[in-house]
Amino acid sequence: MKHKFFLYQPLLLAVVLAAGLYFGYRIANGNRLSERSVFYLPVHKGSKIDNILSYIEQDYVDTITRSMLEDHAIKGMLEKLDPHSQYISPEEFDEMNDPLLGSFEGIGVSFRIEKDTITVINPVKGGPSERVGVMSGDRIVMIDDSLVAGIHITNRDAMRRLKGKKGTKVKVGVFRRGVEGFTELTITRDIIPTFSLDVAYMINKTIGYIRLNKFSATTHQEFIDAASRLKNLGMSKLILDLRGNAGGYLKAATDLADEFLPEGTLIVYTQGKNRSKTYSYASRKGMFEHEDLVVLIDEGSASASEIVAGALQDNDRGTVIGRRSFGKGLVQEQVALPDGSAIRLTVARYYTPTGRSIQRPYDENFKEYHHEPIERFINGELSHADSIHLTDTVKYITSKGKIVYGGGGIMPDIFVPISTDSTKYFFNRLANSGLIFQVAFDYADTHRQQLQSYGSAEKFIRNFKVNNELLNDLLAFAAEKGIRPKPDEWNGSREATRILLKAYIGRNVFDDDAFYPVYQDIDDTLLEAIHYLYNS
Repeated sequence: MKHKFFLYQPLLLAVVLAAGLYFGYRIANGNRLSERSVFYLPVHKGSKIDNILSYIEQDYVDTITRSMLEDHAIKGMLEKLDPHSQYISPEEFDEMNDPLLGSFEGIGVSFRIEKDTITVINPVKGGPSERVGVMSGDRIVMIDDSLVAGIHITNRDAMRRLKGKKGTKVKVGVFRRGVEGFTELTITRDIIPTFSLDVAYMINKTIGYIRLNKFSATTHQEFIDAASRLKNLGMSKLILDLRGNAGGYLKAATDLADEFLPEGTLIVYTQGKNRSKTYSYASRKGMFEHEDLVVLIDEGSASASEIVAGALQDNDRGTVIGRRSFGKGLVQEQVALPDGSAIRLTVARYYTPTGRSIQRPYDENFKEYHHEPIERFINGELSHADSIHLTDTVKYITSKGKIVYGGGGIMPDIFVPISTDSTKYFFNRLANSGLIFQVAFDYADTHRQQLQSYGSAEKFIRNFKVNNELLNDLLAFAAEKGIRPKPDEWNGSREATRILLKAYIGRNVFDDDAFYPVYQDIDDTLLEAIHYLYNS
């Protein structure tokens, strides 16, 4: 067959050339495509893109605005560059930047959409909502005379309606359990702080725990305040939890790392084609330079989290425990545009002190890149360390001779797999289906006054017990949803279910201060860290 192809090649080439000449002649002499003649675009001053945009805007079959075309064009350009360069529209600008600024302007409530209704979890202490009497458990059913309950409102839509400039007013209609009808409240929006620190508490007399959810403009000061408080309570060993922390500001990461490293120690450096090498060093005496330190990471730890973990690992400072981090080592620069939009353009890569890049490889299929953590679960990496695939086999050596690798995230010093305990299969089904969460929410909602009478998260943790009646209610609710334990499955799942149910109930009343100290009893990675520090 191969030889026949080469035999017919001259004939095939002649046919193609003849067809090309024929159709070239037809086009040059007025051949019609659809209902328009083929013609060249009139050339105006400006680029090819400008000419195309003008042509589409003027002659496209439907109405289309130039700003819409520009948005699509910019998104298309950036989407082809790398997985992290992006265009931010004016409508998205505040939503994407507020979490990193440390504050926003709004009414000051944390809420959740429950049963198609905006349900207040907690008003911000001292915030505008608390000042007018908004309470935990309130249902917001009206916003400025518009019904917002039972209309499938999303979190994004709710936030857009409730946020607004400081000093502006919004009227809300609130339904409160035990109160007939609904109450109208007028709230004057104000500046609302956002926090990157979820919780800070003492695990025992010497071990402190601090969990950060992002790296924002206020992260360093939040850490200083929390760590100072815990040191006054006797903390001499620290567990810094960066699991699920997707990053944020580079400076917030270097400021935090500075607290653990001696002055003059290299933290990170960045370099790009049009950006010279820029080095960040520890520049002052840190508040936790010599004490025992553990950093927790997982597949959700990215960017700034990896800078901190990589700097500490490369400088042989502390121990990294958990699972391989996400692998984002690209630096974005944000540029504001006149219409209120912005672009975040990748301008450099960052490198840990030993010179390793943490960035995972990527090609044009950015969807696969972002879904790679799911692939880790499928290929067994999250359960078995020997299933981890390293894209960069170059060995980097720390000052004390430890071998580390780059090109695919931070590898922990101590690997902790996700639990595959078959005795907890039923617990995992309950937890993953959201049924434990739902039962906890309903219980907290109907027993809110009783639960608030504990007065504090500490007293709730110490005194509240999940009784068998509540567990039986959960089992009955699960059975209604078609989830039933097989023989003996409940025995292996009962205690974990009891703990998670209590943690969720506590969070609904006393926020994360009552969640993490309870949840730690079934948190395998945290338990490994506690065990490590206990024996170090």
